[in-house]
Amino acid sequence: MSAPTPAAVSLVVTVRDEAASIDALLASVAAQTRPPDEIVVVDGGSTDATLQLLEAWRDRLPLRVLRRPGANIARGRNAGIAAAAAPIIAVTDAGVRLAPGWLAALVAPLRAGPAAPDVASGFFTPDPRAPFEVAMGATVLPALADIDPARFLPSSRSIAFRRAAWARAGGYPEWLDYCEDLIFDLRLRSCGARFAFVPDAVARFRPRGSYRAFWRQYYHYARGDGKAGLFARRHAIRYATYAGLGWFLLRGRHRPLLWPPILLAAAAYLRRPYARLLPQLPPLPPRDRLTATLHVPLIRLVGDAAKMTGYPVGLLWRWRRHGPRRDWRAIEG
Repeated sequence: MSAPTPAAVSLVVTVRDEAASIDALLASVAAQTRPPDEIVVVDGGSTDATLQLLEAWRDRLPLRVLRRPGANIARGRNAGIAAAAAPIIAVTDAGVRLAPGWLAALVAPLRAGPAAPDVASGFFTPDPRAPFEVAMGATVLPALADIDPARFLPSSRSIAFRRAAWARAGGYPEWLDYCEDLIFDLRLRSCGARFAFVPDAVARFRPRGSYRAFWRQYYHYARGDGKAGLFARRHAIRYATYAGLGWFLLRGRHRPLLWPPILLAAAAYLRRPYARLLPQLPPLPPRDRLTATLHVPLIRLVGDAAKMTGYPVGLLWRWRRHGPRRDWRAIEG
């Protein structure tokens, strides 16, 4: 890349064993209406064909590949950003397909003059291939109507920011293996960075395709919450809710009047997932509609169980390493 202009954009991606998905991502990058000036891909130690597939794209994209075996995603992102040349950094993940106007929409607010924000928060939507994945996306991912732009904390599947803001925030927290993008967002806010929500900057990604993969994902997310000391109240409410549910179920065997409030609470808990799912059902065959509908409550239960298992593991790690009162802003590697 030649000397960057103030409007130049570097796209940073981290990968590890992404042979099954890397071509789709890079094809969507090649189709951007506003292509990146540079693409820095950081490989964390792939043992499949990821590196060979990346090499095949070098003549079609301004691609640089950095090899950082053993690096977690936060360390990989920091390495890619440090090596990138442009003053504006866009970040996405492997396993994602970007809408053609993703980058153009994402960086437009950052080029709006003196009043421009420091961070552009893109959006993300599910890219399901099976009824289970349709149910998964509707259950765990917000719809656009669920978003409060003033409070939205972007996923690093779809974000752009000024290099200077990244430096002020201290980069992605390399001591975290999950939830690193959430902590990065919070550090940006604590440094006074201004955010703009860009709903048209859409990244599509495939939800987890099995309960086992989903359990692992949400166990690690909750363990990351515990490590960072985040969302204690939210997790406490979840434990209390399930403890109360257990009590109600035990009592309800002999007290029929207790069942209506249980059913009402369950309906309230599942209302938003079903509201997101219903518009996606008409294109599916009748059998797949039923399958997707029946998966929603079980996905909720499995996700909650994974969170309740992972969170105390993360808390224990944090207390052993830093003490219960150590704030995440002060934690270093």
